[in-house]
Amino acid sequence: MSIRALLLLCLLLALVGCAGKPPPVPPPPVVLPPATWQRIDQELIEASVGAGSSANDYARRSMRVWKEQVQQRTESDFIPWFTGYWTQQWLTLKVAWYKIDSGGGREPAEKRLALYLQEQYHKRVIEPVAEQINPEGIRDRASELYLQLLGQQLPAIISRYNAPPEQFSQRLNRIPAIALGPPDARNASLYQLLRAKSLAQQPAWQAMRQHLHLQASKGPGKTDVGLNSVANQASEKLGATLAPRGIASAVASAVGKVAGAMISIAAAGYGMMTHDREHPQMVEQLRVILNVALNQEWQELMENRQSGAMSGVYYLSGQVEDSLLASAPRPTEQPLEQQVKQQQEPLIIRLPP
Repeated sequence: MSIRALLLLCLLLALVGCAGKPPPVPPPPVVLPPATWQRIDQELIEASVGAGSSANDYARRSMRVWKEQVQQRTESDFIPWFTGYWTQQWLTLKVAWYKIDSGGGREPAEKRLALYLQEQYHKRVIEPVAEQINPEGIRDRASELYLQLLGQQLPAIISRYNAPPEQFSQRLNRIPAIALGPPDARNASLYQLLRAKSLAQQPAWQAMRQHLHLQASKGPGKTDVGLNSVANQASEKLGATLAPRGIASAVASAVGKVAGAMISIAAAGYGMMTHDREHPQMVEQLRVILNVALNQEWQELMENRQSGAMSGVYYLSGQVEDSLLASAPRPTEQPLEQQVKQQQEPLIIRLPP
């Protein structure tokens, strides 16, 4: 027999031998004992607490920046505007008109003036600052950061306990992170949020943002309350500068749109010399009132768990940690065959930057 024929025979025998071997048996699924899952749950709680603490640091730093910008804008725009001579003349006329037009169940002059000052404050201070930074945006970003930091800790937990990724994903899918339904679209598990390509496209995430926004809009802010105090003092002071005839004349001039007469009537009750003499005190008084109100509002925004800058983090972490602390069924409590049927794809965390 030739060497070539011998080689062909050996190759044929090898192929026959391989074909006769049974396929390799896959290793049985790893089944972690309940005690291991309890330790994993405890680590998830610790990861949530750590992520919440880091998100709080971010929110606090960002809120300080917001507060500084509001203070700067208040000093550079609102205080000079409010305490200016011509603004005081205009406010005097508004108080005069409010007093004449106070019948028919209308709001008192000081309250109407307060609403006007609030509009001006938001237009001159809050809205321009909000174009760069605002508490609602900080709240959203802190919530996203919480999920991002929590998700970054999960691969290490999986590796530390050699947890099967599909079973770990099932565990996360049993943790309700948002529960605002019905309908079911307003609910989302921790797994769904961590797996979301875009949180903004998650209906449950939008429902949570809307819920927190409604909570934040309840009741006036501390700055608005401070402006109410300013309006009460201004209304009393400016109203006292106009005699009844002066009020009637001022209103008649305003209706007739005779600007020169309108200003001259107002100036008769509150002269420029008086304004110059009282201006420094007026500025300091307004600065103190607004600074106190802004400090109180900042404190409220940082500490209010239902509507503040950390309210989204408090909501998410509360849902996650309460669920983990409860006696939820472990993955091993299901029959192994059912676990295999319910396997999900391994956890891949993709969150927006």
